[in-house]
Amino acid sequence: MTQSKRFFSDNTASVCPEILEAITAANRGLTIAYGDDPWTQRLDEVLGEFFATEVRAFAVATGTAANSLALATMAPPYGAIYCHPEAHIAVDECGAPGFFSGGAQLERIEGGNAKLSAAALAAALDGHAVSVHSVQPAAVSISQATELGTAYRPAEVAALTEVARAHGLHVHMDGARFANAVRYLDCHPGDVTWRAGVDVLSFGATKNGALGAEAVVFFHLGLVRDFELRRKRAGHLLSKSRFVSAQLLAYVESGVWRRNAERANAFARRLGQAAGKRLLHPVEANEVFIRLGAEGKASLRAAGFEFYDWGSAASGAARLVASWDQDERHVEALCAALTAM
Repeated sequence: MTQSKRFFSDNTASVCPEILEAITAANRGLTIAYGDDPWTQRLDEVLGEFFATEVRAFAVATGTAANSLALATMAPPYGAIYCHPEAHIAVDECGAPGFFSGGAQLERIEGGNAKLSAAALAAALDGHAVSVHSVQPAAVSISQATELGTAYRPAEVAALTEVARAHGLHVHMDGARFANAVRYLDCHPGDVTWRAGVDVLSFGATKNGALGAEAVVFFHLGLVRDFELRRKRAGHLLSKSRFVSAQLLAYVESGVWRRNAERANAFARRLGQAAGKRLLHPVEANEVFIRLGAEGKASLRAAGFEFYDWGSAASGAARLVASWDQDERHVEALCAALTAM
């Protein structure tokens, strides 16, 4: 049988050894529950050092919870959240932002390579007639890296937050692949978050080597109390949070966030180069989007490669995702197959 060579998603990846060791180390004896344990109590300090500013950080188990609870602190039930049509919150979260906020509405703004521009955001806000009859502009949510594998530069984020501030809006960043974007940009994590005006970050670790660990990181400390209550009410205050917090601490302190992201990004770059003219979007993180056509997809699948179709069947597009623990031999084989097409 042909061995499967999976490029479905970085969610299919294994847990890296440093994370497993941290969980094992935390699994000793009795400790205080509901976030009062020593591991969770260190999150603010460790992530504050990581971002080089004072933060409040909260451990949650899923990215959907991180995004939706963060946005619920920013947008009332009658609020509007501005995002790209490709955003994860718009496409892949089953209406969770609206559910957790009690009814906030997503306002989608088009933009190339799944990125919002300051000009498009300003035009949307200026064209939104605000009255008692309308949803009230409340927040902007951007993804870093985006759902098409591209990365916002610090200046792009700053331009967006400037527009948002001028209209009284908060800014949220979905960082499910934050490490991949930061390594591509080769910048300090603070440069593309709080220094650029971001209020709250969903800091993802699960896709990059963790077992199941996300953090909601507040740079705007005035939003924290509301989040704490919403998290509890929504059932996301974990009794044994030490096991999630231990993962996040190890992820940052050991440097695996950087190492894993660099490896995945490097594999994606090689795939992008092999794709050549078939490439649909710049490769700036660990996702690669290519136009294969029906015949090309069938050929790769017959050779044992697994990946997701992207968009309509007629588009012939596919998404390849390189994970931190991808078998390099599989990357080499896929590059050879793409080059030969």
